[in-house]
Amino acid sequence: MVTGNIFHCRKNSWPPEEYISRNTLQLFDFDSAAPPKQAWRRRLNSHANILKEFSVTFVEAIKMVRLGIRLWSYIREEASHGRKAPIDPFTRERCKPSASQGVPLGGMGSGSISRGFRGEFRQWQIVPGTCDASPVMANQFSIFISRDGGNKKYASVLAPGQHEGLGKASDEGISSWGWNLSGQHSTYHALFPRAWTVYDGEPDPDLKVSCRQISPFIPHNYRDSSLPTAVFVYTLVNTGKERAKVSLLFTWANSIGGISHLSGDHVNEPFIGEDGVSGVLLHHKTTKGNPPVTFAVAACETQNVNVTVLPCFGLTEESSVTAKEMWGKMMQDGQFDRENFGCGPSMPSSPGETLCAAVSASAWVEPHGKCTIAFALAWSSPKIKFLKGNSYHRRYTKFYGTSERAALKLVHDALTNYKRWEEEIEKWQSPILKDERLPEWYKFTLFNELYFLVAGGTVWIGIYNSSLPSINVNSDQDPLTKVESIDVKVTKDEVNCTHDTVFEHTSTSGCNGSTGVGLKNNGDSAISQNKRSSNYFPHHLKSQDQQYDSDDVGRFLYLEGVEYIMWCTYDVHFYASFALLELFPKIELNIQRDFAKAVLSEDGRKVKFLAEGNYGIRKVRGAVPHDLGTHDPWNEMNAYNIHDTSKWKDLNPKFVLQVYRDFAATGDMAFGVDVWPAVRAAMEYMEQFDRDDDGLIENDGFPDQTYDTWTVHGVSAYCGCLWLAALQAAAAMALQVGDKFFAETCKSKFFGAKSAFEKKLWNGSYFNYDSGSTSNSKSIQADQLAGQWYTASSGLPPLFDEFKTRSALQKIYDFNVMKVKGGRMGAVNGMHPNGKVDESCMQSREIWTGVTYAVAANMILAGMEEEAFTAAEGIFIAGWSEEGYGYWFQTPEGWTIDGHFRSLMYMRPLAIWSMQWALSIPKAILDAPKVNMMDRILISPATFSLSLTETGVRKIANKAKCFGNSVLQCTC
Repeated sequence: MVTGNIFHCRKNSWPPEEYISRNTLQLFDFDSAAPPKQAWRRRLNSHANILKEFSVTFVEAIKMVRLGIRLWSYIREEASHGRKAPIDPFTRERCKPSASQGVPLGGMGSGSISRGFRGEFRQWQIVPGTCDASPVMANQFSIFISRDGGNKKYASVLAPGQHEGLGKASDEGISSWGWNLSGQHSTYHALFPRAWTVYDGEPDPDLKVSCRQISPFIPHNYRDSSLPTAVFVYTLVNTGKERAKVSLLFTWANSIGGISHLSGDHVNEPFIGEDGVSGVLLHHKTTKGNPPVTFAVAACETQNVNVTVLPCFGLTEESSVTAKEMWGKMMQDGQFDRENFGCGPSMPSSPGETLCAAVSASAWVEPHGKCTIAFALAWSSPKIKFLKGNSYHRRYTKFYGTSERAALKLVHDALTNYKRWEEEIEKWQSPILKDERLPEWYKFTLFNELYFLVAGGTVWIGIYNSSLPSINVNSDQDPLTKVESIDVKVTKDEVNCTHDTVFEHTSTSGCNGSTGVGLKNNGDSAISQNKRSSNYFPHHLKSQDQQYDSDDVGRFLYLEGVEYIMWCTYDVHFYASFALLELFPKIELNIQRDFAKAVLSEDGRKVKFLAEGNYGIRKVRGAVPHDLGTHDPWNEMNAYNIHDTSKWKDLNPKFVLQVYRDFAATGDMAFGVDVWPAVRAAMEYMEQFDRDDDGLIENDGFPDQTYDTWTVHGVSAYCGCLWLAALQAAAAMALQVGDKFFAETCKSKFFGAKSAFEKKLWNGSYFNYDSGSTSNSKSIQADQLAGQWYTASSGLPPLFDEFKTRSALQKIYDFNVMKVKGGRMGAVNGMHPNGKVDESCMQSREIWTGVTYAVAANMILAGMEEEAFTAAEGIFIAGWSEEGYGYWFQTPEGWTIDGHFRSLMYMRPLAIWSMQWALSIPKAILDAPKVNMMDRILISPATFSLSLTETGVRKIANKAKCFGNSVLQCTC
């Protein structure tokens, strides 16, 4: 825990006064128009550098040549079926990645659009799993100003003119517009989910303009946070002596990114809505059979604000109204004709034609007066269709229906509710922003890293039902209608700490029925291929599908990254999940339910694993899947096919650790009972990897964990530590759900495994990378104490004595952090004890952003606060600061020591929220009673059997002290 104001000397603060004059800030000191004191800032004339991608070394290329050939063949095969492979390092986007990103728009799970800090709308992810980074340059805000008498006139697009896609001013398209903004006196301020752009006298020296961008990302608000909409509130302050007529223009192309605007059959339609909300609907007909999308662009008319529209204009001279003519009309009149509202839907656009719309809002601003004009954008794409045939309805349709015209209602509600959204956002953020113990850079980076929960390709469907039967893609019915009838019989409903209890839990629908294409569900958590005696796992707990009540928050997916198109990649979710648990815990629990069900399922279809070229089955019963799939999530898991992840050593322990942490933090006993069969099955599955019966799992001489190019031999610090922590967590959870025999078994294994782990890996100052004899076996791995990190985060006793933990963390800080550019880049994954970076593979020499945040959280938990924030600040300096490489709002998986990135917009950097978790461990975890690790639970394994229902467990928990939120206390 942070104990004092120890960071004052190194806040790395960006005071707004360095970007905006104090006088201008004072003018905006009302109605949230001024940017906050803590925010990420850029001047609009800042150059958006082209980013540099990593490349493999010659030696690495030689090692991976066979993999490359197999991957290339696989990518071509998928393309022949019209599908994109989940990993494709050979195809480059048309738009080169640049340091141009800003806060994305909208809530979670309904598609996203990002907006660069210079104002361009880019990074289109309306279709799940598809991302087009190119900006649509016709989508702009512009301003037109006329002073009394007409002697002074100003007109400009509110974005700097140095943009790609702009041609000669003499053409009929957007190049003919007034790109007059230099950006020298205009600044961008980001504090997700809001952003402020302040135009300090540009283009009119006597007009100050603030644009506030607001999206409904509101923790614990599961309704509004699902809405695909954003609001832009313009605050105008006239500092001149003359009255000014100000017209703001919002233009929008009928496009979902890329060249989609040219596909034809798009229709625009003006509307006048309730409460003065007026604008244009843009009905977009997608290609390749994807569901249609409808955009709504609108402004709110008030007593002082007049809203007019131009429903259609084009970008070529063949258009009935050209972009140049539209601009000329605004230059002359500052508005469009009111008759345009009555023109009805347009004719469908022709192939090759771009159809755009414009909304204008005009107001008079008196000398030294102020005025507010609000615009909103919404998009409605109610149905999600995945490429292999299954389709679902997005969560927001639960509140707005399945019509594409819901965009009209969405844009109305955004304009009438945004002030309430802001109040909730400020209430959430204020305690952290006001915490004087914390560095300034940490505060705004913490919030801004959450961009990924919107822009990380998220999908959120409306109802949770873990059966998810398939539906015909042409059907309008949701595939979420199957309800199982459950017959529960409790044979003994009271228990104390010395009694055995037996519950029978059966399903009339057949627990072993199909759960999707190729999947079989097995409710029996005994895994047949594992070695064990019949007494080791004497009872069966059956997990039941449940249809939840109206408060259900549905199912949620997010991508590993926009370049690695796999949903809910679990080894990475291990790091990122702290953000969801802290802010949207019901979503986090449902993700864990999805994986719990997957553990007990099997998919016997053959898959070719590309690293070695061998074949295996897609999903092995008892193994935690790597991901929930790509083209048919939930039904076809493990899209990742480089290695056979059923042999990975980190996935199952990570599942057990995450489940226990979530269970302990929420105190949700129904969740605990629901997932317990999978927890036990996951633990038992791992027995096969204990080759010498010392209780400790061994790695198998290939990259069998999240570092999937970094080979491990024998016992590894990373996987071994995770296994130790999982044994402890499983024992603690077993006690709470009443499985005393399994708790005792895990405790016994823990002590043997711990002894073997320390004997084989502890070298006096840190844990060696592995127990092999290779050149990197003694490397210092930054992530070597991942299991201890989760143990401390979950309120469990430490795995090792304090000296070993702090010594290892200090070694990581001194070598992996401080020996790389003086600590200004984060923690390199591997470092030799001689102070040279471990270059045995691509990943050992990389600095992983999320791992650095996780190491920092581990340091906080160990009382090493200053080292923690120094390590994490390296990620800020290299990724987010003005002197860094330009990775803001697209934080990559990692970078090399020369700053070259790999995999932009990646899930793992959300691990910064594990630092916040470490700073404020939930009360439910802190207050949990301790159970002595050395206590023996005297039971008879031959007669002990237990199966629990939610009701039964709650009854037990209320009547027996030993079933409280107890955790294990290690006294060794």
